[in-house]
Amino acid sequence: MNIKEVFTLSFDAIKERKVRSILTILMVMSGSSLLVAVSGFGAGFTEFFNKQFSNLAPNILFVSSVVQSQDGGGSSVAGSAPSPTPKITLNQAVVSRISSLPFVNEVIPSFQESVTVSSRGESKSNAVLSVDPDFLSVIAPTLEYTEGSSIRKGDPSAAVLAEDVAFPPGEENPFAQIGESVRLTYSYVDEAGDTQEESKNFAVSAIMESTGNPTIDNAVVINLDAGNSLLQRAGKYDSLFVAADSAEFVDVVEQTIRNVYGNNIGITTVKAILETIQEFTGGITSFLLSIAIISLFVGAVGIITTLFTSVVERTKEIGTLKAIGAQNGTILSLFLAEALIIGIIGGSIGLLGGVGGGYMLARGGPGAGEGPPLDPVYIPADMARVLVISIFLSMVAGLLPAWKASRVTPIAALRSQ
Repeated sequence: MNIKEVFTLSFDAIKERKVRSILTILMVMSGSSLLVAVSGFGAGFTEFFNKQFSNLAPNILFVSSVVQSQDGGGSSVAGSAPSPTPKITLNQAVVSRISSLPFVNEVIPSFQESVTVSSRGESKSNAVLSVDPDFLSVIAPTLEYTEGSSIRKGDPSAAVLAEDVAFPPGEENPFAQIGESVRLTYSYVDEAGDTQEESKNFAVSAIMESTGNPTIDNAVVINLDAGNSLLQRAGKYDSLFVAADSAEFVDVVEQTIRNVYGNNIGITTVKAILETIQEFTGGITSFLLSIAIISLFVGAVGIITTLFTSVVERTKEIGTLKAIGAQNGTILSLFLAEALIIGIIGGSIGLLGGVGGGYMLARGGPGAGEGPPLDPVYIPADMARVLVISIFLSMVAGLLPAWKASRVTPIAALRSQ
């Protein structure tokens, strides 16, 4: 009996038991589909965040103050908790010190706060970023401005709006346009515990197109002098953007700053943020992959059950084949071929189902449509690996029933009748 005849007989046996065979194929398909969908979704998630964080300059370090709670000796308003105080105040002296360190190209001081922005009779809470406008392209290398924009570096009354601030998503009318005036109001509590407000009008001189950089994509940008005055900072910066000579020197610069200030200063890098997100998404993907593998094992159990039942039902047929000269190896190959066919069909359909499932996870899951699209990424090597795993598990599952079938004797077949 040649290989073509073996597969023909095996395929005919599968067709004779359509319902049972279809259910077994569906079990294999579900496992392989889930494996493909999860791996594609995980790869797409990683690529999505890589693309998003590539909009942040890879050579930038974010430096901030580390705060500590005041002890009982500090004065505070009755009934309120002591205000936290920074271990190191970020001022011009710190800027100069970090600027002098090796491999540091630029230190960009900034003030950051939440303010109320008013325009065209509307008011909304928004982030304000006070920084030298010339350095915006250092923080976000892909930054571009809309037509008609102009950067007025030394003008303390000029403001640059993010596109989402000027043209809020989902709203028909713009919140503010170039040449119009916006009013920023900052509310704070003074030393006496009273709530105060500081307000100032700014002329919109430019609008930034969306970059994917969260630092500026939802911000109103004003220069340092205007921010220092409006936010009552008295020259104490909220954060520093430290630009290394290149991305390869980021770790060196971070360690050098640590050597100077120890743990009294906070440092975050794009690389660290990305690694944290990848660890988180990797954990979720691993968990989902384990569920998918369990589904494949369930499919394998289904194959074992189907083939064992087939052996029992076809005892007479097996005995007849042996009586006319079929060897144990021929019978073994017949049942292994059935398992192989089930694995190939289930795995192949599973690949197609997995591709569709991955897009459903990406587009139909929680938060879908609320931000940039997240497309699954299907790597041919991964898909081939899933197909091989499906076929391998199917073959392994078919070994025991096939071996049992090969051991059936003609005499046993006659006794079963």
